[in-house]
Amino acid sequence: MATVPGPGPGSAHRHDEDPETGHDHETGHDHGHDHGAGRASWRARLRHAVAPHSHDTADKVDQAMRTSRDGIRALWLSLAVLGAAAAIQAVVALLSGSVGLLGDTLHNTADALTAVPLGIAFVVGRRPPNRRYTYGYGRAEDLAGVAIVVVIAASSALAGLAALNRLLHPAPVSHLPYVAAAGLVGFAGNEAVARYRIRVGRRIGSAALVADGLHARTDGFTSLAVVLGAGGVALGWHWADPVVGLAITVAILAVLADAARQVYRRLMDAVDPALVEQVEASLRGTPQVLGVGMVRLRWIGHQLRAECEITVSATATVVDAHAVAHDAEHRLIHAVPRLTAAIVHPEPDGEHRLAHHEPVAEHR
Repeated sequence: MATVPGPGPGSAHRHDEDPETGHDHETGHDHGHDHGAGRASWRARLRHAVAPHSHDTADKVDQAMRTSRDGIRALWLSLAVLGAAAAIQAVVALLSGSVGLLGDTLHNTADALTAVPLGIAFVVGRRPPNRRYTYGYGRAEDLAGVAIVVVIAASSALAGLAALNRLLHPAPVSHLPYVAAAGLVGFAGNEAVARYRIRVGRRIGSAALVADGLHARTDGFTSLAVVLGAGGVALGWHWADPVVGLAITVAILAVLADAARQVYRRLMDAVDPALVEQVEASLRGTPQVLGVGMVRLRWIGHQLRAECEITVSATATVVDAHAVAHDAEHRLIHAVPRLTAAIVHPEPDGEHRLAHHEPVAEHR
């Protein structure tokens, strides 16, 4: 993929932006070029063409670092809350012999433990790019998503086996009020964690953290099923406890399917089509852009990168085309939340475009 013409390093470009709005909060920062490329002086445009272009300064806090810290904080707080809830449930499950509560405890324990691979991934993802990993280590987060899917699958298997065994070999359940209370504790802990994880995950653009939050929310509702099971046993329905355990297993499987789908899409570089439309609209709205060609987006961890083609006038000089490309890139980074870098490749309009593509046409 060709980059912007000129001897500079292409148009790879980073911004310190608000992760929710995608807008830079630095006001009055000097870009070294005017937002209207046509109004820029020839000296500024020439300097812009031959010098590396970046809005980063040494005293700014890197946005990726900040969002990773937010993610790590969310994970460890979740681990503490869910760990405490699971510990309470485990004690009651041992005392009561409830397999429904045991299944919920296993599920909550597995959910708490997912913080470990995600936490490792966030730490690894903060490492800077190098000669081997030129895009950095953001993909570690996607690998953590795979580990989370495996953990969810294991918890569903253990819960299902315990429930089936109890259904085939009935046994009494004691301490029913404590079983019901433990179910309510599980619900409260999971709902608190779910709200926090989803909010932070959406703010920093982490699909894995959002998926983990949705998982915790489903866990909360399955914890309420434990309360219903305890009520059923109190009425003399001894089958209610293992049936609740099986219902929890089905709920875990539903979460497993959703989490696996999200992780698969990330591994396959899937993006929301609305993001592609947003990029195309921003490019078309850039002055002196005559058309928009190929647009490619991909997530690397919780950051978005773009590769785009725009059409400019065939009579534009290299410096002019470079300025238009940087203007388009700058607008993109402001318009698309969590877009941290873009490569914008300008092409001449008319018959010149086809002529320039001939050397590489057979390779595409």
